Amino acid sequence: MVLTDLEQPTAIRRTVAFSQAIVHGEAVVENVTARRAESPAQALELLEQHLIPVLADPAGTCIPVLRPAAVVDAILAKRNLGTRITDAPVVVGVGPGFTAGVDCHAVVETMRGHTLGRALYEGSALPNTGIPGLIGGFAGERVLRAPADGVFHQLLDIGAQVKQGDTAAEVNGLPMVCTLDGILRGILPEGTPVHKGMKAGDIDPRCRLEHCYCASDKALAVGGGVLEAVLSLSGALKSKESLQSVLKTGGVLWRKTK
Repeated sequence: MVLTDLEQPTAIRRTVAFSQAIVHGEAVVENVTARRAESPAQALELLEQHLIPVLADPAGTCIPVLRPAAVVDAILAKRNLGTRITDAPVVVGVGPGFTAGVDCHAVVETMRGHTLGRALYEGSALPNTGIPGLIGGFAGERVLRAPADGVFHQLLDIGAQVKQGDTAAEVNGLPMVCTLDGILRGILPEGTPVHKGMKAGDIDPRCRLEHCYCASDKALAVGGGVLEAVLSLSGALKSKESLQSVLKTGGVLWRKTK
């Protein structure tokens, strides 16, 4: 598996994001190691070492070079930014903005609820409501947003206990104020360019520090849906040999640029 992302990733939950390999050279999430690759060729070398390569390649220029068996668009832009059903034998779109049979072969639902993580082989995911899912009795209040256009100045670290009214960061001198009591589960890094209203932090009202360092229930459900779609569409579920052929070097390429 090969991952792609922005040269300056905008992941909020950085402690569980392989994209941080682009920034730090290496990232470990739940005992799985990812390492930055400077080229498609180096990505293949890292795969041979049983490491996950991460390329700074938001345009996906490595796709025709690597020729993966499957491409997964997990940009989560709520719209298709250019992924085509012809990009690979199997193309999976994650969340709203894709239609199975038109611009991808399958869509995976990202809306919390009864259908979260389902692989859809016809139609589209539920439309974006703009309201985050309910966690600990809170929804939109959990998300911290940049107060202005400018450069993000981080004041608190992931894992910090916060109270409603605390300042977690600043942009051009304007405070990004915590909207409830809890633990800071995610926040953009220092120096990130932001626009007003951009998602820049995440508060978990359950106050469990370990939640900052493991994948969420939603992430696991969506990831499971993607795996089902890739294996089903590739025919890998039919035999052990075909499963190994899909999971071999360069088999799946994930696009994550937002």
